[in-house]
Amino acid sequence: MTHPNSTLPSGNAASLHQAKTNTLRREDSALLRGEGCFGQDVVIPNVCHIAFVRSPQAHAQLLGIQTDAALQIDGVLAVLTSNDLGQHSLPTHNPLLPVTQDTTFPLLALDRVAYVGQPVAIVVATSQAIAREAAGAVTLTLHTLPPSNDFASEDATTRTQHRSGQMPTNSAHVVEANIRSPRVSAMPMEPRACSARVHGIDATTDVESPHRITVWLGTQTPSRAQADVARVLNLPTEQVLLISPDVGGAFGAKASVSPEDLLTALTAQHLQRNVQWLASRSDDFVAGMQGRGSVLEGRLHVNAQGLLEGLWARLHFTLGAWLPFSAVVPLRNAARILPGPYALQHIDIEGMATRAHAAPVNIYRGAGRPEAALLMETLIEQAARRCDIDPVELRKRNLIAADAMPYTTPTGEVLDSGDYALALHKACEQFAYTQARADQTQRRREGEMVGIGMALYVEPCGQGWESARVILHEDGRVTVASGAPAQGQGHVTTFAQLAADTLGCAPRQVEVHLGNTELCPAGTGALASRSTAIGGSAIVQACRTVLARREGGEALPITAEEKFTASEAWSYGCVIAQMRIDVDTGTPTIERITWVDDAGHVLQPQLVHGQLIGGAAQGLGQAMMERLVYDDQGQLITGSLMDYAIPRADTMPPIHISSMHTPSPNNLLGAKGVGEAGCIGVPAALMNAARDALSPLGEFDLQLPLTSEQLWRVLSTHFEKETP
Repeated sequence: MTHPNSTLPSGNAASLHQAKTNTLRREDSALLRGEGCFGQDVVIPNVCHIAFVRSPQAHAQLLGIQTDAALQIDGVLAVLTSNDLGQHSLPTHNPLLPVTQDTTFPLLALDRVAYVGQPVAIVVATSQAIAREAAGAVTLTLHTLPPSNDFASEDATTRTQHRSGQMPTNSAHVVEANIRSPRVSAMPMEPRACSARVHGIDATTDVESPHRITVWLGTQTPSRAQADVARVLNLPTEQVLLISPDVGGAFGAKASVSPEDLLTALTAQHLQRNVQWLASRSDDFVAGMQGRGSVLEGRLHVNAQGLLEGLWARLHFTLGAWLPFSAVVPLRNAARILPGPYALQHIDIEGMATRAHAAPVNIYRGAGRPEAALLMETLIEQAARRCDIDPVELRKRNLIAADAMPYTTPTGEVLDSGDYALALHKACEQFAYTQARADQTQRRREGEMVGIGMALYVEPCGQGWESARVILHEDGRVTVASGAPAQGQGHVTTFAQLAADTLGCAPRQVEVHLGNTELCPAGTGALASRSTAIGGSAIVQACRTVLARREGGEALPITAEEKFTASEAWSYGCVIAQMRIDVDTGTPTIERITWVDDAGHVLQPQLVHGQLIGGAAQGLGQAMMERLVYDDQGQLITGSLMDYAIPRADTMPPIHISSMHTPSPNNLLGAKGVGEAGCIGVPAALMNAARDALSPLGEFDLQLPLTSEQLWRVLSTHFEKETP
């Protein structure tokens, strides 16, 4: 059920609403001892290994596949094509936006290829090394066709629009921005892996099982993955056991099944053999799901007093060659989030997403939220400079008031709770903003190029349902099973604490099951910053049901299974960054970041801090160094860590983080999401810091990433023009 009002729970669950002291993560002990089981650690008997023959071209007709040389290699068991496995397609996408094109896409290429790295054939061998060697021996006959690159086409696969009010025609000031946000890699520490065991094929090692097949897959959505595997194998869902072992990072890139995942299961079924696929880092670069990829245009109308009068925006997102389940989410989010935390009712927002002959683009930590903040906050700071108003003051004049909550935005979204002006005030206070501006003025007099940039953001944190099962045993033990798995967030720790607090027992008495479709109820999964707010509320609801039945005299053990459905909670925050740019080399140095975030009620401060820091690192990476680049032929030229830069420990600046705690009325815990905040606010603040640093020289068209080369070229071009 949906929580009907804003009242926080009482009675046995009262302690839920007091911030917990820092608790050691229950997950860490096994991981630190090397006892975790990640995808590449899965061991199954009599296993064969597979490798994929991949397309070397971005767009071509597939005229032939020559497998003879591969089949001659000792240890090769089979080479499979679509002729062997039949024609199977990827699952359909989530229809959150209308799609006007046929998006059906084959698991294995049929008569043409549509991106470099697309699976064309499968080699099955006795070892991983042999499989990879044999894959290299398969030759493809291709007729090259012209590729369509990102944003080259206006033939939209999906569109969205929001219009409200009347756009002004005579504003005192109009500022514009055109920002290209390049594709990036989610770069989880663990590349993809999938293993499949067929039951009943080996009487000596196979235990009796109600399942026809068990699939081990690092996924954020075990129930959906189970259903996807069952569909492609033409089996009832209950005959597929899906286990998500330890997952070494996901960030949205493991929210949807890939062709390789489904083909691993299909190969096992076809050959009636146990098989395993282990991706390399190169596989993930070239064929894994990527993130971001957009062109953002905006015009902001402002009156002479610095009040916002209208926002015009055009958003163009890329989808790649095929649509993962959540493919339309980034476009949908960016469009509906604008104009962010500002009381602006006159908008004209249109967005579209187009396909390209390149790897698929899926949700990546933030999923449209960073793009909305990047566009809006860049425009806000440009407007402040144009109006000659301090950017803090301009924001104060336009922020949605706390007493206006819940607030309906011009795109129809309902912001549940928050005090945006207070977050701005606290961030400025902790940054010592007034003094920082005075110091900036002095440093500029001394020849330094120093910028201060800020960004406010709002973050929709998932909606819909999640499930939980709670068992109270005779001996006082408690078993909790959730439909939301984990990929490093610390859910076992959080969920055990929630159950213990609600039931009045010690956390050590609580056993938590995640990521196993046999042990856990069907659920939505862990994505969109929803696990604690919605998944945690489902656990509390199930615990309350157990208590009610026990108070009613029911004998132990008592099992309760519940679904909790919630409207969206909205986190928010303010990031302020200070950056120095070397005048001679363009090298940027992030001197410090101050950040105030409001994720509602916080259950585990230590885990929240870790999520914020992790998100900040990825946000910094996007802002300063990360970029996937394709050439005109659709070839990825940043396909390794030799060419693709990611943050390291010595990249991270000092970050001061503090939290506000405005509870959400939309779930039992008053919680909001926290995992994506760093990817939302940090890039926009760093973009504004760089622009502010350069502002004494003028307004410049900066793009992400803010590399030293780009900044050096801007400076060189400016000084060349200034030199007589």
